[in-house]
Amino acid sequence: MAEIRNINVDRPTREQAEEAIRTLLRWAGDDPKREGLLDTPKRVVKAYEDWFSGYSEDPEEFLRRTFEEVEGYDDMVVLKDIRFESHCEHHLAPIIGRAHIGYMPNARVVGISKLARVVDTFARRLQVQETMNAQIADCIQRVLEPKGVAVVTEATHQCMTTRGGHKPGVTMVTSTVHGAFRTNPSTRREFFHVIGNPTSRNEG
Repeated sequence: MAEIRNINVDRPTREQAEEAIRTLLRWAGDDPKREGLLDTPKRVVKAYEDWFSGYSEDPEEFLRRTFEEVEGYDDMVVLKDIRFESHCEHHLAPIIGRAHIGYMPNARVVGISKLARVVDTFARRLQVQETMNAQIADCIQRVLEPKGVAVVTEATHQCMTTRGGHKPGVTMVTSTVHGAFRTNPSTRREFFHVIGNPTSRNEG
């Protein structure tokens, strides 16, 4: 199971964060006192509050309200193409992609918007795609206790497309499967068929 990182840190003040941005602007070779950059530190700190809001949310809470009146439905539930925006923990560069979630209910289901919220919570933390993929799947498995869960993420990493190797158009695909999706090949094949088998695609 992937570790859910509930990190307690001594957070700096907003003023300290803004001063750190000014330092980076000077390091980049520009003058934070020039007109165009005067409000940049405030804007960056505000953007960070949005980009990394996942640290202040508990993804398990989104899954605790479930519905049992599903007329015995126990077949696969799939939510496709959940867009997410994350940031690489190595370079702070954007990771833009889509997540696909499938699970086999065990007498109860969860609202589909809650699955998207789980994706957003983990995505809005500094991440490695493989870790995020496992965290999403493990969280759903742990809270819902379904017969199985499968999560696939597809993403482009700007730490690769805009620096270093400069390889645009490359998509990374990761997957995590538990329960019936791991033990039953036909269930796993059905899930990959429903989501369009991203392992065979190469989209930019």
